[in-house]
Amino acid sequence: MIGIPVALLTFNAAEWVTHKYLLHGLGKDKKSFFAYHFHEHHKESRKSGGYDENYHRPLLGWHAQGKEAFGLAVMGLLHLPLLPVAPFYTGTVWYSLVRYYQVHKRSHLDPEWAREHLPWHYDHHMGPDQEMNWCVTRPWFDDLMGTREPYVGTEREGRDRARNAARAESKRAGAVAALLAQVAQAAQAA
Repeated sequence: MIGIPVALLTFNAAEWVTHKYLLHGLGKDKKSFFAYHFHEHHKESRKSGGYDENYHRPLLGWHAQGKEAFGLAVMGLLHLPLLPVAPFYTGTVWYSLVRYYQVHKRSHLDPEWAREHLPWHYDHHMGPDQEMNWCVTRPWFDDLMGTREPYVGTEREGRDRARNAARAESKRAGAVAALLAQVAQAAQAA
């Protein structure tokens, strides 16, 4: 049974290391296998308030979400030989892999849910420093490593949310005006 807390801690550490050094470190190079994370996922999340529409794509495919699922599956398979000697550890790792994918996907399909339930991950994408807040499922290793930088609930976030809401309203108003102009033009042509 000691395998359960050991696996939870190990998984959180691996999540932190993978995110910081592979997905951001190597992933900044556009030629890297890991480039999907920073150049696709972060770009989409940042411009859409944490929302990443690409999570609506089929899971199987060679895109950001498919590569994420592939990496998690590989990690699960690599732990398979441990099952006979450390079943609680292995089962907890598998649980953690599934949970990671589920909460990460939900956080990018429902950013307000993420803001409330995974503020450290929301902070990673929407905060001023995307090189902080590496954990997704739990903030343990960010706290331990000194990389937890709160953004949700700060004055800065309040200003940013107000500015972003005004921009979104301006875009909506512009789209409505353009649509009305098209309708008026079509009516005149008829």
